[in-house]
Amino acid sequence: MDKERPLYQKHNSFVGIRSKGTDTQGVLRRVQAMRGEIDRYGLPPEKKQIVLAACDALLPSASGAAPVFDLTVNVVEEMARLGDDELPRYLFYRYRYDVFPKTLRLDDFPPCLQIEPTSVCNFRCVFCYQVDEEFTSKAGGHMGMMPLDLFKRVVDQAEGRCEAVTLASRGDPLIAPDFVSMLDYCRGKFLALKVNTNAWILDERKCRALLEAGVNTVVFSADAASEPLYSQLRVGGSLERVVKNVRRFRDIREKHYPDSRTITRVSGVFVDEKQSLDEMEAFWGEMVDQVAFVKYNPWENTYENPVNDVTTPCSDLWRRMFVWFDGRVNPCDVDFKSALAVGNARDRSLADLWRSEGYERLRALHLAKQRSKAFPCNRCTVI
Repeated sequence: MDKERPLYQKHNSFVGIRSKGTDTQGVLRRVQAMRGEIDRYGLPPEKKQIVLAACDALLPSASGAAPVFDLTVNVVEEMARLGDDELPRYLFYRYRYDVFPKTLRLDDFPPCLQIEPTSVCNFRCVFCYQVDEEFTSKAGGHMGMMPLDLFKRVVDQAEGRCEAVTLASRGDPLIAPDFVSMLDYCRGKFLALKVNTNAWILDERKCRALLEAGVNTVVFSADAASEPLYSQLRVGGSLERVVKNVRRFRDIREKHYPDSRTITRVSGVFVDEKQSLDEMEAFWGEMVDQVAFVKYNPWENTYENPVNDVTTPCSDLWRRMFVWFDGRVNPCDVDFKSALAVGNARDRSLADLWRSEGYERLRALHLAKQRSKAFPCNRCTVI
């Protein structure tokens, strides 16, 4: 294994995360109370079993066994903002999201769905596949915007079966011309709806749309607290403009949506020793609820990376599905040119594609420790 390319743990990719306040004990007390009244929620047997497993993993145990499911800072924040009646629904999702990929247990629908409103981005960040000119070339067929009718088709299939829906993938979702309508269509349908954006075109209309849709987490992607480092990493961006837009969001939320449950986070990719989480917190902390760095994964060079000897299965094959702007369904975003695509959401249902022959064949290779037979899995270190 190349020492310069360590395994990338997809389950918890935070290098560090800071939050203004996390009441872990308060959340655990609510979980305890919910477990004691589990029958009043009328859960189907299988769902009840999973919710009870989640409760038992979180609550104090005399066994001393290492927890397979625990409360990270971001999960505590999400749960703290939910109503009591929403907790079973959330735990059912989160346990499957966290634990099933560890135990390689496959459900009938992906625990997390990433929908790509657009693959287009106005930045050329040094650590992102947008620097690949073959990918961004109009002739390559990788650039485009998702039509609203396709978006609605995907959301309709996810509602009631999936809570973690992220509007983002290869591009910045706010660029999509139908983005506001997309948000409106998602309103009230998911407990873990997330939007990732570089905040470059975060105007007042989009701020209000995010808040009115009840987006659970809005992630503003920024990797530094000062210039010139910000622009050196986020090529094409300007820290001054992004700060202005993030402050606008904060001010609108405080003034017009004081009861909003939306969590805001500034999150950067840690690629340079000049970056400091302390500096990020000092600079961004008054604008957002959380500040974080995530580990760097060299996906900008996915197809040129050397073949490696990784045999551990990739957890995303049991956790996440990506739906590109054109309906193409892909198992991961490290494969940003879709060599592993399993079909199209225009032609088949998401549930069908999740258990499709292509997906199952790829899972079988990973389980058999034969990632080397799949491209670009043989060049990837995500587990």
